[in-house]
Amino acid sequence: MQTNPHRWFGVGHSSVSDSGTAGAQAAAEAIGGRTPKAVFVFCSIAHDLPALLAGVRAEAGPDAAIVGSTTHGELSSDAATLGGVAIAALGGDGFNVRTRAAKIKEHGQRATGALIAETVRGMKDDYKVLIMLVEGLAAVPHEIVRGAYTEIGATVPLVGGFGGDDNQFEGDFQFLDDRILTGSVVGLALGSDAPIGIGIAHGWHKVGEPMIVSKSQGPHIFKLDDKPALDVLLHRNNFKGTAEEFFKQRGQLQPLGLSRRNGEDIRVIHAGDDDERSVWGTAEMTQGALVWIMQADRHDLLNGAAQSCADALSHLDGLTPLGALAFNCAGRRAGLIEGGLDEELAILRKGLRDAPFAGFYTTGEIARVRGASGMHHLTLVTLALA
Repeated sequence: MQTNPHRWFGVGHSSVSDSGTAGAQAAAEAIGGRTPKAVFVFCSIAHDLPALLAGVRAEAGPDAAIVGSTTHGELSSDAATLGGVAIAALGGDGFNVRTRAAKIKEHGQRATGALIAETVRGMKDDYKVLIMLVEGLAAVPHEIVRGAYTEIGATVPLVGGFGGDDNQFEGDFQFLDDRILTGSVVGLALGSDAPIGIGIAHGWHKVGEPMIVSKSQGPHIFKLDDKPALDVLLHRNNFKGTAEEFFKQRGQLQPLGLSRRNGEDIRVIHAGDDDERSVWGTAEMTQGALVWIMQADRHDLLNGAAQSCADALSHLDGLTPLGALAFNCAGRRAGLIEGGLDEELAILRKGLRDAPFAGFYTTGEIARVRGASGMHHLTLVTLALA
């Protein structure tokens, strides 16, 4: 089956150093002389952002909605870069676009998520999705996702990513039209008359026996199996030393699998307290949850990429994919350097049947297609359009 010939999706990528040229070049490639309804801009924080967005606007025209984020790396059908710009654009019949931005500190995390989700209200399209681009260092990020879910419930899926700054972890930026924002959530509600598919996969697998989160508060875990959480993690990993030494050795990543009905969501534990014997990450770890130590090698991560694509396409009702957005964790990128990034790109091209795609490496991923959960780490989220 074929998609509507009057709708289109294109991508562009640039690694040139001049920011205005890079924005215009990538946008021109993505737009291809057509009239876009939405343009997604994912770029390095090293760019001159006003100049880059001006270059994009010159190619997109005055009416296109522009949304985007700075990144921990960019990816597209053509390349995976750190320091570049990747752009996706869509237009034609059957697409409906609305946008909104909100400052997190002005409203609070949950209310900000709800405000962004209001963008979907009243849309009559057959298929809808809310795409959220969020400050990468936002505190209690799961509350932003929970706020969006509270507003729109289970009827509209959520996807997106938390921004980055070339792995500096000092601060990132979000884009809405010609505005450059900080500390914000930018949302784009996309309506379509053709199916939308979302794939969520990571490739990590459980190791050892499960553990119960017996005492926690937000992202902070005090006890696992009624024992000090740091002691349990060090013992499970046969490690003798301080919390700082442990997490430094592991690249600040200790993945835990959080039991869900459809598998395990990943939560990254990245720090601990030697005196308190506690550990913590960025996303909520609910008291009473069942968790596992998780492991993955390069082969596992690549299998996760293939599964994410397959899951997304399985929801397109047999239609040919028009294009895709990809939200890929920076932790996965770190595990695929020295050749693995090219391998993953090849898998994405094959898995998406050579449909164009663009996206970025995130601080965390958003994907909710069922239930209230929507926060992910070390995961590839794929949004496929027919």
